[in-house]
Amino acid sequence: MQKMLEELELRRAAARKGGGERRVEAQHAKGKLTARERIDALLDPGSFEEYDMFVEHRSIDFGMEAQKIPGDGVVTGQGTINGRLVYVFSQDFTVFGGALSGMHAAKICKIMDMAMKVGAPVLGLNDSGGARIQEGVDSLAGYADVFQRNVLASGVIPQISMVMGPCAGGAVYSPAMTDFIFMVKDSSYMFVTGPDVVKTVTHETVTQEELGGALTHTQKSGVADLAYENDVEALLQLRRFVDFLPSNNREKAPARVTHDPVDRDDLSLDTLVPDNPNKPYDIKELILKVVDEGDFFELSPEWAGNIVVGFGRMAGKTVGFVANQPMVLAGCLDIDSSRKGARFVRFCDAFSIPIVTFVDVPGFLPGTTQEYGGIIKHGAKLLYAYAEATVPKVTVITRKAYGGAYDVMASKHLRGDLNYAWPAAEIAVMGAKGAVEIIFRSDIGDAEKIAKRTDEYREKFANPFVAASRGFIDDVIMPHGTRRRICRALATLETKKLENPWRKHGNVPL
Repeated sequence: MQKMLEELELRRAAARKGGGERRVEAQHAKGKLTARERIDALLDPGSFEEYDMFVEHRSIDFGMEAQKIPGDGVVTGQGTINGRLVYVFSQDFTVFGGALSGMHAAKICKIMDMAMKVGAPVLGLNDSGGARIQEGVDSLAGYADVFQRNVLASGVIPQISMVMGPCAGGAVYSPAMTDFIFMVKDSSYMFVTGPDVVKTVTHETVTQEELGGALTHTQKSGVADLAYENDVEALLQLRRFVDFLPSNNREKAPARVTHDPVDRDDLSLDTLVPDNPNKPYDIKELILKVVDEGDFFELSPEWAGNIVVGFGRMAGKTVGFVANQPMVLAGCLDIDSSRKGARFVRFCDAFSIPIVTFVDVPGFLPGTTQEYGGIIKHGAKLLYAYAEATVPKVTVITRKAYGGAYDVMASKHLRGDLNYAWPAAEIAVMGAKGAVEIIFRSDIGDAEKIAKRTDEYREKFANPFVAASRGFIDDVIMPHGTRRRICRALATLETKKLENPWRKHGNVPL
């Protein structure tokens, strides 16, 4: 028996070495942690239970039968984050460059199946050179097996991808189908085809970083949600992020004890919106002042900045926030912001997270770039997401809510549960000046008359009371009491029950 125990320890030690000391040193030289070090940093100490430590590939071509390393380039298993169960896979770049083989994929599929059975999030730490070429179609089949599970798990359990190294070719589509993608600056990249192929086909010269680095995907493409300075920061922030989410679509997000009073007023909010309707202000200030203890986890802050999305807590419970940002494009909705908002709203709805919407939107961004880019269909995504959502929806109009954009932003007409407005809110088809120039087109040459009619229009329509008189606004509230009113609304809506008509699935305007 003693000999068998010693044999077991020897095998475990061999598996833990990964690709060997030289490759581990090379990984560290790049400023990257190893696959196992990443798991240790992510999970609660001593909570990790590994699966399939001794799995090896089955390839016999190109001399691969003589190159077998236990684990086959990915570490998989279960553990806890702040006591809550999660499943994790961490690709090991020291073993065959983290390339995916049939058995490598089977290990990932196994933990995804387990996560679905027990209802726990899947966290993927991606660091792979792509498909293992020596295995040919077996590797491609492995990717497809993972993709299928990504699709089946979507909306059932949270799926989060942390890209911590290369992720190229077919490998990018698994992260793309997960709920959130985080990256590490200067050491991770994602692209469908690499710089060499791009140069051959399009004659463009581009670096890996320019083509698919963390800054590219968090600022230009919107593929990734956040980028971090290094592995340690990324993993610590991932721990923080997971705390906002429920384990699955049948459970509520974990509640946290808060000492922030639900009836706290903030008098500074009474002067947040400038008297000049054309002057911007930072909507994030409002979010930070209403959430518990100013703790707000913003997503995609550097992409489509005209809309702000992220998670905070109200009275200790997770809430999704969507807000127009007057500091960027005056808060107009455009293609990118519509996509960003729609995906976030659909995630919140899938996992029963209430949505609070702060509205200051002058309309959709005009121009040929937007129209040719399909703003009609993209804007409809956000509309569709809000209209389909059955979770509690609380809306606060802080200033402008013009035209179709008013409708789209969780209006009462899209089954908004409680819709409030601040006293200075303007709810109208368009701004007073533009409306007057259309209605009284014949008076355009008379500046005095236009100015007078503009003041009349503003007094009659550019306020929240017309909408309130029709029941489209439930109450006009004081800005300083916004937190108190939202907390009370969310408490009222905790037992909300609303179901959409039965269907296989809707047809989102993709």
